[in-house]
Amino acid sequence: MSTLLEVRKRKKRAEAGGGDDRVATQHRQGKKTARERIELLLDHDSFSETDQLATSPHLQSPPPGDGAVTGFGTIEGRRVALYAQDFTVRGGSLGQRQAQKICKVMDMAAKIGCPIIGIIDSGGARIDEGIHALAGYGDIFMRNVRYSGVVPQISIILGPCAGGAVYSPALTDVIFTVEGISQLFITGPQVIKQVLGIEMTKDELGGARVHAEQSGVVHHVSADEESCIQAVKQFLTYVPNNYREELPSSDFVDVRAPLDPGIIVPTEATRAYDMRDVIGMIIDQDTFFELQELFAPNIITGFARIDGRVVGIVGNQPAVRAGTLDINASTKAARFINLCDAFGIPVVSLVDVPGYLPGIEQEHQGIIRHGAKLLHAYAAATVPKITVILRKAYGGAYIVMGSKHLGADFNIAWPSAQIAVMGARGAVQILHRRKLQAIVEDSERESHRKALEKDYEETFLTPFVAAESGYIDTIIEPIETRETLIKALAIAAEKVEKLPKRKRNNQPV
Repeated sequence: MSTLLEVRKRKKRAEAGGGDDRVATQHRQGKKTARERIELLLDHDSFSETDQLATSPHLQSPPPGDGAVTGFGTIEGRRVALYAQDFTVRGGSLGQRQAQKICKVMDMAAKIGCPIIGIIDSGGARIDEGIHALAGYGDIFMRNVRYSGVVPQISIILGPCAGGAVYSPALTDVIFTVEGISQLFITGPQVIKQVLGIEMTKDELGGARVHAEQSGVVHHVSADEESCIQAVKQFLTYVPNNYREELPSSDFVDVRAPLDPGIIVPTEATRAYDMRDVIGMIIDQDTFFELQELFAPNIITGFARIDGRVVGIVGNQPAVRAGTLDINASTKAARFINLCDAFGIPVVSLVDVPGYLPGIEQEHQGIIRHGAKLLHAYAAATVPKITVILRKAYGGAYIVMGSKHLGADFNIAWPSAQIAVMGARGAVQILHRRKLQAIVEDSERESHRKALEKDYEETFLTPFVAAESGYIDTIIEPIETRETLIKALAIAAEKVEKLPKRKRNNQPV
């Protein structure tokens, strides 16, 4: 009986976290406790906790649980593994035992084939455990890499994530954050001030919006913890439990009459429009889940459903930088395509791209190296790949954006598609420069230039040349886009493609 009472006592102590005072402090900061977050995330009464009584072998009077809650549960009936760091216990700092707890659930998740969710709220490595804490992080990183592409890995940052700890979320598939609460940085404000003499807050240095807009580290920003948890649940409806399983199904039926996305796209090649409006017309209603919305907004990435099928959408955004490809856009789209390929999600590319963003800064910062990431992602992906060219597809950007030459299964064009090395104005200036310079009168030169541009457009800037060569499979009216995609996805669903055997490829990084 005494043993039973001791068990109950220890469990009660573990469930109390750091005690009422620290829980109250957590609440005053607008943050929930680890167990409150788990309750929000999981189906009611589905949580099975593991290692509740585990303690650190390196501390005097170590708290049970060692600053993290780990276990398994269900979300809308689907099994998940999870860990939630408890900031009320020693600031959620990671030591040897906490790392072992996390590694155990990660290992089990890989064995049973279920997603891994990490709720991170920690001051970092536990200083008074020294090398043991660092070893713990290394063990977690190793599993992040080993299980990448095996099961989905999701990080929810609901507090600080500092120092080497940031590399675990960076190795996972998707990072969710909350504005005003989430912070990620390698070196904190105090170090920045000491080394560089620059003063800034934690949010200014590594807040959710900074990483959403500038670094591209995070994929989703919410206003509060409740909406963040809901976003995670929504994300899970688009990914399978593991790479071997089928994608989640949906009974949703879109009863809208066929919509004409052609009314959204201006006929003038240089006029802007919002590609999201086109996306909304060709996918099942209200199913678009955008990732990295605030980063590299000149390209759009996200999940959706088309006739109930999960797809990944990659679309140039003419409303931002004319939809040009640059370093950030290439990196963003490449990583998204890799995610889709890892878990069997078809990629639908919506193309309206004038080329790469020109500039010395882009060249010197490595647009060649970073642009190659996008090319590699498309070429290496073995999932169904369907590309629709709406308007412009110029130069190398045509090749990179899911062209037939990179293994796309279906390449579709609207009649307005312009597929060429460059636009008419640039081409005429190069091809007929001397002839135009020889014309003295400005009005005559301008008239002749326009005539040459019109001739170039009629000769080269049509989808017919590409269709005649087999680079475009079909030319459709814009109103037929959704139905054409539905048919193409149904055909490509049976696709099997195997890459040459090798130890690994040398992907550009």
